[in-house]
Amino acid sequence: MDTLTADDMEALCLGATLLGAGGGGDPYIAKLVAHQALETYGPVEVVNAAALPGDALVLTTAVIGAPTVILEKIPAGTEYVAGVKALASYLGKETAAIMPIEVGGLNTLLPIAAAAEMGLPIVNADSMRRAFPQIEMTVFTLAGLAAGPLSIADEKGNQCVFETTTNQVAESLARAAVIQLGLANAISCYPLTAAQVVEHAIRGSLTYCTEVGRMLQAVKDGADGAWDRFLSESGSREFFNGKVIDLDRRTTDGFARSTVILEGLDGLDTTMRIEVQNENLIAFLDGKPAITTPNLICLLDCETFDPITTEALAYGNRVLVIGMPCAPEWHSDGMLDLVGPRAFGYDVDFVELQA
Repeated sequence: MDTLTADDMEALCLGATLLGAGGGGDPYIAKLVAHQALETYGPVEVVNAAALPGDALVLTTAVIGAPTVILEKIPAGTEYVAGVKALASYLGKETAAIMPIEVGGLNTLLPIAAAAEMGLPIVNADSMRRAFPQIEMTVFTLAGLAAGPLSIADEKGNQCVFETTTNQVAESLARAAVIQLGLANAISCYPLTAAQVVEHAIRGSLTYCTEVGRMLQAVKDGADGAWDRFLSESGSREFFNGKVIDLDRRTTDGFARSTVILEGLDGLDTTMRIEVQNENLIAFLDGKPAITTPNLICLLDCETFDPITTEALAYGNRVLVIGMPCAPEWHSDGMLDLVGPRAFGYDVDFVELQA
């Protein structure tokens, strides 16, 4: 993958919706924003961080907030470039490249639009290879890298830059700011050198997302053997085929939280309960944990195989529930303390995903 053009957006969007694990915001609007930016400003070069000077500044841009709010509050488009420029100005350095902080959900595509507008390359890497709800939940935190300084910008021109002592404090300050600014704002965090990205990022994320999207598109198109190929090559496993019979949804503390109950459609008296904080976090099969964070819990429409986001899920939906393995880079010291079930308040042990 050397460049991104408007023609790449469909596969990338489909892959990003899947890797959002139900969260990360519906990428549809972000796809339109990225598509327009690429048509207006031209293709975006995709680079490996190793091709940049070691001291080159790599900045991220993303939307921060609750997916239920993001669904209704369409991005103005100006806030993402503004947030990057605000942080670069504070640091007193020129931005060499843009990198998505997460490849999953709309934050996969919005950095592409920002890179196109700024005439910068985008780095083929990220810090999650899925979506997570909190700023500190990255492999960069595991590596001891700071989320700050970080900037927040809204569509009205309000901007702020935080210096923070820990990544957890960065999350608290940023969340408080976006609650005041409308719960759907731009953030630029984890200012890194290219050398730090090479050493600590999950590399090849954009390529992976595009490939997963293409494999899922083949499933949607009804290609022979496409479903088995998708499961095999992504390391995924089908866990449940069911219908939504109960859905408790609420927005609290800047997050979209919900509990989803599924009733089995396979003729057996089985149920699945999924707990959500922006993303699907834990799936309980007949009361026992079957899939747990940081592995991905993805819901697909039974007929179309479209990934379903948490805010789009509705009573009566018939879905396939699959588990996808998290990126190998997550399997290091501190993973479960940072993104395991107990990090979200669930007294549940991590369950290994057996494909």
